[in-house]
This record gives sequence, C-alpha cells and structure tokens, in this order.
Amino acid sequence: MTRGNEQTSQTRGCTWGAGVGKDGARKLRELTAEEVDRWLAAESKSVSTRTLQDLRSILKRAITRAQELPKGQTGRPSKSLNLDQTEAMLAAAETFATAGTLAWLCPYIVVSLLTGARTEEMRALRWTHIVALDPANGKWRSVTEVGWDHERFAIHVWRSVRATGDTKTRKSRRTLGLPKRCVRVLREHQERQAAEQARAGARWQDRELVFTTATGGQLDKDAVLRAFRKVVTAAGLDPKEWTPREQRHTFVSVLSDEDMPIEKISDLVGHKDQTTTQTVYRHQIRPVVLHGAEAMDRIFPEG
Repeated sequence: MTRGNEQTSQTRGCTWGAGVGKDGARKLRELTAEEVDRWLAAESKSVSTRTLQDLRSILKRAITRAQELPKGQTGRPSKSLNLDQTEAMLAAAETFATAGTLAWLCPYIVVSLLTGARTEEMRALRWTHIVALDPANGKWRSVTEVGWDHERFAIHVWRSVRATGDTKTRKSRRTLGLPKRCVRVLREHQERQAAEQARAGARWQDRELVFTTATGGQLDKDAVLRAFRKVVTAAGLDPKEWTPREQRHTFVSVLSDEDMPIEKISDLVGHKDQTTTQTVYRHQIRPVVLHGAEAMDRIFPEG
C-alpha cells in the first residue's frame, strides 16, 4: 500500500463513526455487527477492496484497545511424573486389566504415556487406525485386516473428539510408532472388547472405537478423569494432583531426559513448531539426542 493510500485509510478509519450508526457516531460498546456491515457496504461503493480491508483492520484494533481484559485465575502449572512415578502408573494400570474392572484403562494409560497422544485424540482412536507394517508389500494396514502377527505397529492420530472430528492443528495429524508394550496391551484389549461386545449383544454401538463404554459408546472426559484417578490412587499418588493430560507432559519429559532432540519431540507430540513445545513444556525439557517407540522400548522394556 502506498503512503497516500495508507493516509486515506487512516483518515477514513478515524471518521468511520460518522456514518456507521443510524443517528451518527456510535460508542464502541453500543456498536453492532449489523451496523459495521452496513457501513462497510456503503464504503465499498467508493473505495477499493484493499482500502476496505485496511478500514476493517483499523476498526478491529480500536475495539481491541478499548476492551478491558479482566485478570483471570492463575492457571494450573504444567508438570510431569518422574520416572519412578511413571513406572508405578504403568504397573497400576496393568492390575486393572488383570482384574477386569475398567479394563480399557490399562491400554489407555500405557498408550498415552508411551506415545504422548492427547486425551482428546485417545478417546477418538479407532481400531482401523491401529496399523501393522505388511512386509509383503511394505504398506501399513489395519490390524482389523491383517491381525497382530507382525513386527512393527503404529497408530494414525488422525481424529479427536472435537466438534469437527479434526485434530487440534494440521500438524497434530500424525502417525506414531508403537512400543512393544503398547502393542501387547492393545492386542489383549481387543480380545476383551470382543467378549464385551458379545455380552452386550444388540445394545453394542459399533463405532470401531478402541476405548469405549460397556456398550461401545464414546467415553466422555469426566468418565476418563474418574477412571484415571483410580489408577493414580493405585499407584500411590494423590488423585487430586494429576490429570490425564499430564501423561503427555510426562512423555515429553521422559524423552527429553533421554536426550532426544527437541525437534523430534515436537514432531511426536504434533506441535506446529519447536517454539510451541518449548513454551508449553518448558519445565519438562532440558537442552538435548533417538526416536519415540525405540526409546520407550528401552526405558520401559516389555517383559
């Protein structure tokens, strides 16, 4: 934009109030969207599209500066489990699978801790998104097609329970290698779920979800939180101090302590850039060099 156009836009922006309301200038707190739309429509008859964009930008800045943002409550500080606490959580989760009570909790916690998937992504995970590498053709295929008799497995983190079904960002849509411990608990869980489906009969909601209610429905976040706290308690920790999202923080912390580069951690957790990882998880990251599934197999060996 030329200097002349810029001055024209600023001049018009300073005088926009004269025509935006029915009765002349308007106070910002009384201004409505319909009035702004009418004003822009009137201006469009005499100015270019670029000038209209500039006018709208000036108005938006004026409204933003006029707003007084109240001070909110102090946010919950981010934190992560240490290595001993993580081991205790994994062991406690296994006891729920053995007992058969809330058996889905075991794979939910193991996969969350060892892949860093968000809780909203875990609740939307489908069996068709758990895949095995078929050595015959070098392609990844769903375990519902090819079963578990393979060497390498991964999960497609392609969905979430958000209203649109999309992941948080485009970069969040990713495929993560599965550590052997995850593979075992998911295989066992699939067998248990098949038995649950048979017991539920016609009441079963066949949505292909990995983690479900007793009738195949989608778990809500409150149900997950209540169940998660049972495992926290069984692990000897304070259930009021921990939430499911802190499993993701733990994943970042463990890999950072194992010297994995920040750029690889950022890819694994689905951040759009390293700055996000460093900002959100700054307490869990130390300067760091390996990759997800292989590192987790070494840290938490199966058997």
